[in-house]
Amino acid sequence: MPVKSLLTAIVALLTIGDSAPPLLAQQSPSADSLVTVQVQPNFYMIARAGGNIGVQIGEDGVVLVDAGAAGQSDAVVAAVKKLTSKPIRYIINTSADPDHIGGNEQVAKAGQSFFVAGNLGPGGGQNNTAIGNGGAASIVATENVLTRMGAPTGQQPPYPVAAWPTETFTRRQKALFLNNEGIEILAQPAAHTDGDSIVFFRRSDVIVTGDIFDTTRFPVIDIDKGGSIQGEIDALNRLVELAIPSIPLPWKEGGTQVVPGHGRISEQAELVEYRDMLTIIRDRVQDMINSRMTLQQITAAAPTKGWTKRYGTDSGPWTTDMFVEAIYKGLAPKAAAPPAKSAPTKK
Repeated sequence: MPVKSLLTAIVALLTIGDSAPPLLAQQSPSADSLVTVQVQPNFYMIARAGGNIGVQIGEDGVVLVDAGAAGQSDAVVAAVKKLTSKPIRYIINTSADPDHIGGNEQVAKAGQSFFVAGNLGPGGGQNNTAIGNGGAASIVATENVLTRMGAPTGQQPPYPVAAWPTETFTRRQKALFLNNEGIEILAQPAAHTDGDSIVFFRRSDVIVTGDIFDTTRFPVIDIDKGGSIQGEIDALNRLVELAIPSIPLPWKEGGTQVVPGHGRISEQAELVEYRDMLTIIRDRVQDMINSRMTLQQITAAAPTKGWTKRYGTDSGPWTTDMFVEAIYKGLAPKAAAPPAKSAPTKK
């Protein structure tokens, strides 16, 4: 990428975060309202569409990681068309969050499934209606994402069937091979939620983290949807293991590129810093719980001190106090458990 273009992209990305909500509220978003940054020769990140969207491009078509918020669908499709004339083949969801899956239906309908006759040229496609998604692009996610998007029989689901994943998995990972590249979709249970996935593009050396990693705030740990502070730290440890720094030549550009759920493109060192921060805050809260402090006392003691200015906020959908409360709720039951009784001693 030319230096001038790179500097422009960096300036744009630095504004991502607090400025995102007003953009989501626009009535007629366009591709120009989004920010598209080239990460690798065949890989891009689209920002300001809700959650960040990863875009892999190649001869087989386009693979998207997440689809952004519902109101941004047309703008996302337009932004992809600016990059390539190839059809969108897959959308991989990193969680069931509205700002990541809200655009599933419309973005998928703008693409073409591999599993419909004719979409692969003469003799291609199998007319597999089970996963063909009516000819639209396929959608992949963990089974827990599908569960949250659907509803029991007789109840109204929060999302239409056309937005649901067409391919789900329950094992540790699901693999794809598209555009001459291995793609690993790695399930990470009980982190931000119980349906998180990390997506690793092996040849491009790019990892898309979803909301497990967020450079704009403390991570959202959704206790009601199976999230936990320990699962979040475990997920970050896995990311740190996957990412490679530009060692032994740290002054050169290189190393694994990390696309967070929100915020700027990062590298392994920033994952390490984020993981270490959460570990220290977790330990502080655990020590306070062990000292029989209440949630109110712990919040007043400011266990996030040192990082509050950078990642915290007193207003909005995810405040510093909410973050501390989520950690407390995940750790308090363990501290409150009665000690195991020892076996009686024979005399």
